[in-house]
Amino acid sequence: MWPKTITMELLLDVIVILSVATAGLSVTPSFNVLQYGAVGNGQTNDSPAFEKAWKAVCSSKGDISKLIIPAGKTFMLKPLSFNGPCKSKYTYIQVLGNIVAPKTKSEYAGSHINTWLGFNSVDGLIISGKGTIDGRGSIWWQQPCLGNPAPGTKCRPPTAITLNRCNRFQWKGLTSLNPARSHITLTSCNGGTLSNLRLIAPGTSPNTDGIDISGSTNIKVLNSYIATGDDCVAISAGSSHIKIFAITCGPGHGISIGSLGTRGETDIVEDVHVYNCTLTETMTGVRIKTWQGGAGYARNITFEKIKFVRANSPIIIDQFYCPNRVDCQNKTQAIRVSDVTYKGIIGTSLMDEAINLSCDQNVGCYNIVLDRVYIQHAVPGRKVYSFCHNAHGTASHTKPAVKCLLK
Repeated sequence: MWPKTITMELLLDVIVILSVATAGLSVTPSFNVLQYGAVGNGQTNDSPAFEKAWKAVCSSKGDISKLIIPAGKTFMLKPLSFNGPCKSKYTYIQVLGNIVAPKTKSEYAGSHINTWLGFNSVDGLIISGKGTIDGRGSIWWQQPCLGNPAPGTKCRPPTAITLNRCNRFQWKGLTSLNPARSHITLTSCNGGTLSNLRLIAPGTSPNTDGIDISGSTNIKVLNSYIATGDDCVAISAGSSHIKIFAITCGPGHGISIGSLGTRGETDIVEDVHVYNCTLTETMTGVRIKTWQGGAGYARNITFEKIKFVRANSPIIIDQFYCPNRVDCQNKTQAIRVSDVTYKGIIGTSLMDEAINLSCDQNVGCYNIVLDRVYIQHAVPGRKVYSFCHNAHGTASHTKPAVKCLLK
């Protein structure tokens, strides 16, 4: 059963759309990308047509402006920015057909490549449909740079889709395949729901996070399947009031808070609820990761009704995060982690160490609560254990026992 609060939130989301569509509010005519010259054969560059269609729909006055990406077509797009603000209260993009990225890196030349498809300052954005968005990211995975960079050059390939400063958005029902980097990134958004998504990439694909949430508030991620090469969901600095419900995750790196405190920065994450999720054969399970030397806090975080299936390292607080194990440092300052609850958790671990609470030696973690946490080894006959370092809290009805918690 879903909590009453979740049911009510979903109901309110539906009411918002239905009330706009049926309460006598004006609805503008639909805008079909084919009317603006899009071909949809999967080879022709349809970016100019999409730019024209977007300009029309975004400048259309009314309560809802609708952009149609029709079924039965595949549209190849080079990097595009869909910029607001738009004149309608809601801008609805119906994705029935498929969208693909260029086949070669050379087709990105002359474009900003941080993001393939970006939405900026579009309030009331609604994206839904049964279409597929294919980032064709494998051309980037081995070499993330354009051209022939000098040895040692570090590059970041494009995120598939970015929503930047988009408030009151809803995104439902699409499939994203093989992004060059993350599938979806949210930055500086307030109020939004992502639901019924399928985000898929090989487990070996580098940095292909499912959903990255940064500097955003009041975000819900619901009822989605994420199988990818990095974090299924990553909640980063400046984010609060985040709810992650009914996610099936794996392969991937699990569901993470962080990393926080990179290069000594002051980062804050609070009020996160991860509920009713299943993580299968993930590299880690539910994780909080912070660098040494950072400042700020991660607090009021709950992981509830989580199921692990052959997960590596199911429960982790890692305040010594240093993934490349190069120039790792001990600092006297750290992110303060507190008020973290693990409740009603079951499953199996591929690692002997099923619970690892490694907190900073100076700052420590406080009010860590484990309640009804039952994790056993995935290999019959082997035992799991817990580890703590300067972690303060309580554990009840928990296996393995967590006797290492400090008061």
